[in-house]
Amino acid sequence: MIPSQLLTSIRAKAKQLHRTIVFPDATDIRTLKAVRIIADEGIANPILIGNEIEIRKKAELENIPLNGIRIIEPSKSEKLSDFSHIYYNLRKAKGMQFTEAQTQMQHSLFFGAMMVKEGFADGSVAGSLSTTGDVLRAAIQIIGVAEGVSIVSSFFLMVFPHQVFSFADCAVVPEPDASQLADIAITTASNHQKLTGEEPKVAMLSFSTKGSATHPLVEKVQQATQIAKQKAPQLLLDGELQLDAAIISEIGKRKAPNSEVSGKANVLVFPDLNAGNIGYKLVERLGGAQAIGPLVQGLQKPAFDLSRGCSAEDIVNVAAICAVMK
Repeated sequence: MIPSQLLTSIRAKAKQLHRTIVFPDATDIRTLKAVRIIADEGIANPILIGNEIEIRKKAELENIPLNGIRIIEPSKSEKLSDFSHIYYNLRKAKGMQFTEAQTQMQHSLFFGAMMVKEGFADGSVAGSLSTTGDVLRAAIQIIGVAEGVSIVSSFFLMVFPHQVFSFADCAVVPEPDASQLADIAITTASNHQKLTGEEPKVAMLSFSTKGSATHPLVEKVQQATQIAKQKAPQLLLDGELQLDAAIISEIGKRKAPNSEVSGKANVLVFPDLNAGNIGYKLVERLGGAQAIGPLVQGLQKPAFDLSRGCSAEDIVNVAAICAVMK
């Protein structure tokens, strides 16, 4: 795949799948513009969640027609009672009262997440207005973490003119332990393949390559590498590797000559959020890569968080990715 064509390819895949995506931040102008594009281009079947009068008023002010686009107002929905009971049953062991569940379920993020959980939608895209914490709270409490995965995390697609990388985790988990780091690696590899069509080659990054340094931080990456290999023995994955050994062939051959991944990695797993967040921003701002994300992963069904600085076009692209990653 030519990386410059990546988003075009993802949109084309999404069109073939005919997924339904909910948009809880429906009073945001960027969301309304994006949903119009998504509907017109057939990328997905969008549903706006929120106060219908307010949504229509915002759309009219911006001259955005909403014909053919469904709007659901949680407080008026026939599903509110059912959804409230389901949510109450999910949370009552943690002390939630039914009246609290009813109130929470009228919030667009929680109602949208319940639509995804119950199969009325294939995914959710929010975050242009909502905080990351609120988006993830609704998703984790209602949709839940995928079976066999210990942590909800994120990744970025980093698009260069001649190559696409996946970076993880750069936005969600501050200090993953070895088991969590292994799950981040396996999940990112799977999603890299879904979105790019390439075989994932995963590098577990460190400041050490194959024992060149001794430190507890290095040992964590070594342990994560072993756990990941045990859980996904078919996956091309290796560590611990320094960045240059992971992506530059000559250095990889010199530093890790017996590695199947060194010099060829396209999935880079950072040891913690400090490294991941700094790393992706350096590559984006100084290296000139296009950063697509953060893309939330590790949930039973897709629920994506947007940057609050996103554009309408960003929302369209994330919706297409959400459709493809189901």
